[in-house]
Formats: sequence, structure tokens, C-alpha cells
Amino acid sequence: MDTGSLASMLPFAAMILVLYFFMIRPQMNRQKKEKAFQAEIKTGSKVITSSGIHGKITEVNNTDNTVTIETGAGRIKFERSAISMELSKKYAVPVKK
Repeated sequence: MDTGSLASMLPFAAMILVLYFFMIRPQMNRQKKEKAFQAEIKTGSKVITSSGIHGKITEVNNTDNTVTIETGAGRIKFERSAISMELSKKYAVPVKK
């Protein structure tokens, strides 16, 4: 390889690095946090599903990985992976020190 072909590969390598640090890595961190949250779901938590339904968890079934959520319309059974976030965390105001 001569220096001309190496210099032409440099912008391509830089684009891959930028793509990794700005897109792939943050998505992987987000997925880790979401999996950890889904593993620690407990009864009584107010949550939002990935489809946008707000409700309160009334039952957690670990054998088939489902949760029952009570909404204004009644109770609905969801897969644990369909829970997006805890409602109190969405509206939490950061504490200033």
C-alpha cells in the first residue's frame, strides 16, 4: 500500500468512528438501561408501555414474563419487554445541588 491509498481510506475510517460513537454506542447503553429497568419492575410502579399506555402495575408474573397493568379502562396484560419507562422518572425534575 502506498500513502495515496492510505490517505483515501482515512476519511472512511473516520466516518465509521463517528458513526460508532454518536449512534451505535448510545443505543447500546440505552438498551442496557432498559433491560435493567425491565428486570427490576415491581408491583405498584406507575409505568408507560412502548405503545404509550399509562398505568399502574398490579401483578408481576415471572414464570411467563408478563405484567398486568391497571389503566383507566381496566386491566391489561403485557409482556415485560413492552414496558418502556417508569412514569415517575419521566416527570422527575433533576435535583440541583
